[in-house]
Amino acid sequence: MSGALLFAAVCLLAAMCAAARSARVSFAFTMAGTLAGLLAALAVLFGPDDWEWTSAFALGGEPAHLRLDGVSALFLALVCVIGGAGAAYARGYWPDSAYPASAARGRVWWNALVLCMGLVLTVSNGLLFLMAWEAFALCGFFLITLDNRRPEVRKAGWLYLAASHAGTLALFAFFALLAAHTGTWDLGPTRDVPPHLFWLALFGFGMKAGFFPCHIWLPSAHASAPSHVSAIMSGVAIKMGVYGIARFGGWLPVPASAGYAVVGLGAASAVLGIAFAMAQNDIKRLLAYCSVENIGVILIGLGAALLARAHGNAAWGKLALAGALLHVWNHGLFKSLLFFGAGSVLHATGTREMSRMGGLWRSMPWTAGFFALGAVAVSGLPPLNGFVGEWLIYLGLFDAATTRAGFAWAALPAAILLAMAGALALASFLKAGGTIFLGAPRTKAAAHARECAPGMLAPMGALAAACAVIGIAPALVLPAISRAAGSWNPGWSVTGAPFSILGPAQFVLAALAAAAGFLLWKKSRSNGLRRDLTWDCGYREPTPRMQYTGGSFAGIVAGWFRWFFWPERRFRRPRGPFPSASLRLERVPETVLERLVEPAGALITRLSDAALGLQHGRLQAYILYLVAGLATLGVFVFLEGKP
Repeated sequence: MSGALLFAAVCLLAAMCAAARSARVSFAFTMAGTLAGLLAALAVLFGPDDWEWTSAFALGGEPAHLRLDGVSALFLALVCVIGGAGAAYARGYWPDSAYPASAARGRVWWNALVLCMGLVLTVSNGLLFLMAWEAFALCGFFLITLDNRRPEVRKAGWLYLAASHAGTLALFAFFALLAAHTGTWDLGPTRDVPPHLFWLALFGFGMKAGFFPCHIWLPSAHASAPSHVSAIMSGVAIKMGVYGIARFGGWLPVPASAGYAVVGLGAASAVLGIAFAMAQNDIKRLLAYCSVENIGVILIGLGAALLARAHGNAAWGKLALAGALLHVWNHGLFKSLLFFGAGSVLHATGTREMSRMGGLWRSMPWTAGFFALGAVAVSGLPPLNGFVGEWLIYLGLFDAATTRAGFAWAALPAAILLAMAGALALASFLKAGGTIFLGAPRTKAAAHARECAPGMLAPMGALAAACAVIGIAPALVLPAISRAAGSWNPGWSVTGAPFSILGPAQFVLAALAAAAGFLLWKKSRSNGLRRDLTWDCGYREPTPRMQYTGGSFAGIVAGWFRWFFWPERRFRRPRGPFPSASLRLERVPETVLERLVEPAGALITRLSDAALGLQHGRLQAYILYLVAGLATLGVFVFLEGKP
């Protein structure tokens, strides 16, 4: 185990060193390192023992302590899978020939990011954890801003960095107080600390996880980054925040209300995140907001597990925890697949605006098929993996409601909101898939699009296969999920009972769907196909402008959330008997950022600028400030001394 992890770290460092000289050598080292890390993680997940290592030398006054148990191994396996798949995809998407100034730099920061996330997951020392966490955040910043010639990319990068450091400040306070109470920086299970420290951890890790309303950095960062970077940021990097919440929620005592708070944040993130996704016209911003929704799904399961532990380790908590942990993996797989698909479309058309696409399934059938599979998975539909994780969370919530436990009053509303989020997710991806791939091309770029290279299709195919395998045969991942659940709460394990019916049912459903598709294809081939225009409503020459747009798909649903969206509208009505032009534009802003955070920041800036006027260099005024301060202090002392 130690050898595999050391080999993985050495390979990733070698990949960084070789990045500028040889893309092929760097890629080989990346794949070797991620494969070694994956094997080490699987050895823990499917084996009986954890792995620990303590150095013989001191760092920061204490020995370095590394640990890999079921929880950290589950996340490490995801880091390695997406790290390797993204590196393979980047060879075709971000090659040296097209991006000579940034391709090598991207390989350096990519491998550094994977290495730092691995350190975050294995370090068991608070001081070293903070160092690895900060290095991880900086690597993300440099990857997001690879194309730093564009102002919007630089703005997104700085917003990400500011949000990351806001969370890091809370984590500094959390680990410092934790060390003060325990007398050591070493991390592990302990019950001798105040429960209220959990709130610092929730905020600090929540800024990275991107749950609502701590998501303000996420849409712009994931939309502006290169698509393979968006995939690892959305599929893996935000899960480091989930890891922190799960890890310290399991190791440390938490307040009695913590579970309710986590479930509430999860439900709000799930519904509002997918509502914002529905209103987007930028495909990558849609996928970014969808990540906020899926983080909410994970938090609902994790919050229910916290409540179950507080209510005597109720059995329904095991199901909710298993669903949350499995959804960590599921979301990493299908969201990376969707970002790869979006990157292929962007690569072919040069735009992220769905209203400028259309008809791409004819020229990009493989990308369309992989994107459709990812859309089914992210919508939580059978027989794919997204359904399995959410089904386990539903089982936990329904069991909590029917057993009338202390959590029963909140379990049913949480299940209803989770179902609402799933319905909105289906609507969002029907809109995205229909607007991008169906109909007629809306622009010349869409009409002349071509399928991406096999080097980009291969990672998409591997992720699609993983989504299908976990969905059809969920029992294969049951030992890993059970091992992680047992590490989170000793004594908890997930039996195969939930999968005894689900697995065969998923397999039968997949077989029926495949058979129906084959029969339809065979019948169409035997009868022949004739392509013609659909009903043209009496127009002599229908044009692509007469198609439904993404806005028309989302109009009704977006209207339900206008109370929160605060949309911006611009109208120019047609005038005269023969109007030449009209205009109707509607934009949904990032409400929390643009309506709350930015105005508050502007107010603080104005107050700071006004305070600068007090520093004018006149000594008499400075003496007056000192006298006024002393007089005010004297008044307070006098008033405090009165009976």
